[in-house]
Amino acid sequence: MTQTEKSDRVRRIVVALTVLGSIVTALFGSGLFGGRGIADAAGGAFASDATVLAPAGFAFAIWSVIYLGLLAYAIWQFAPAQAAKARHRAVGYGVAASALLNAVWIMCVMAWRIAESFVIIVILLGVLLMTFVRACRRPRRGTVAEIVLIDGVIGLYLGWVTIAAAANLAAWLAGVGIESWAEAPGVPGTITLIFAGLVAVFTAWRGGRWAPAVASTWGLIWIAIGRWAQDPAAPVVASTAAVLAVVVLGVTGWRFRLRMRDAARQGLAAGGGDGTMVADRRS
Repeated sequence: MTQTEKSDRVRRIVVALTVLGSIVTALFGSGLFGGRGIADAAGGAFASDATVLAPAGFAFAIWSVIYLGLLAYAIWQFAPAQAAKARHRAVGYGVAASALLNAVWIMCVMAWRIAESFVIIVILLGVLLMTFVRACRRPRRGTVAEIVLIDGVIGLYLGWVTIAAAANLAAWLAGVGIESWAEAPGVPGTITLIFAGLVAVFTAWRGGRWAPAVASTWGLIWIAIGRWAQDPAAPVVASTAAVLAVVVLGVTGWRFRLRMRDAARQGLAAGGGDGTMVADRRS
């Protein structure tokens, strides 16, 4: 076994162990094995009615999709044909780091360490941004598995954490007694939400992928629903979240269209510029 093969094996094992650890930690954090869940931990700082940036409860169902995707990726990377793929080498350790950071975040919340949880989620956001950028660097159109389990999973994870980081900041500052984060009109929360929206717009502009846009929009919509439908009512925050959701989807659609047009042009160029594809020339 060469050194490269050993490195690939170590990477795959690290990814599998960190993803499994993250899922097990999440199960404990959900209260499945007894005790309080995250929504009830830290004095209810992350409850759906705790701050002006708290998403309504059903928003967190997206975690089930993300964890399922991470598990599927961890299994898929062990397929013999995937062992030495450049894309796994590019994103594998980023996926592992994000899974580990997520587990640490859950433990911080369960231990009432809200300030530390915000630091962790900011680091997690940075790791996911770098991993997403690496995932977007490919010289060709990916396979269905790559699109779903690399672009899709990392994109959903990134999009959700982008909004969750803003909610985490609100939970921390409301928890230390800054009332403007827990009461209307929620001006600091609105400014923070705009900043998170700009991160989501950057992601949309950089990649033109739908997965991060869908996840960010999901979080924004549930923040809007929460602030319109339940206390603390904050119409300004709700309206801002709704507008940002539309902007993120619009930018993503525009960039996706440009990306598909460029891919079509590259396909024509590879085929000789006359619409004849490479496969036809080989025959």
